[in-house]
Amino acid sequence: MSTPAEPAPPAAANELHPPAPSAPPAAPMMDAPTATSDHAANGAPVSFGPPPDGGPHANGYVPHANGYAPGPPGHAPEPPAGCTAPQLRRFIKSRPYVPMHELRRRFGIDGGEDDVTPVDLASGRIFVGLPPREGGLLGELLRGGDIGYELSLDPRSPIVVGLYPMRPVARA
Repeated sequence: MSTPAEPAPPAAANELHPPAPSAPPAAPMMDAPTATSDHAANGAPVSFGPPPDGGPHANGYVPHANGYAPGPPGHAPEPPAGCTAPQLRRFIKSRPYVPMHELRRRFGIDGGEDDVTPVDLASGRIFVGLPPREGGLLGELLRGGDIGYELSLDPRSPIVVGLYPMRPVARA
């Protein structure tokens, strides 16, 4: 009858935690459960896009081409709200001069290159290079005397190229 051999003394690096003689090698740590190519870890099919038949995703999500989620039947989604007259007034009065392109950029006013709104003033009709809604708001400020305008000189036409405050802002 033979007696089991004494285990070898642990190496210097593993003195505190020697490996168990029959322990399997440790599995690598992973952040997520593993999945096969056709099934997720929970057994459900893996889907990274819409099904080939064009139907909704497995979770019911239906992508929309225009970026807006559908509303109640028969109602179109509202586009994001634009600027208001007080916002325009405050922005123009905060600077000595505001070119029209800066006004469009600051308020995210989208429109075509040829988007022009007529504004009737006591001195005659001028044209503002903004969509009708924002052009109307600017017209109210111009008629109220809150802001002034600079017209194009080359070519000489009644198109507004820049704006400036008419009354100084009271500073305390």
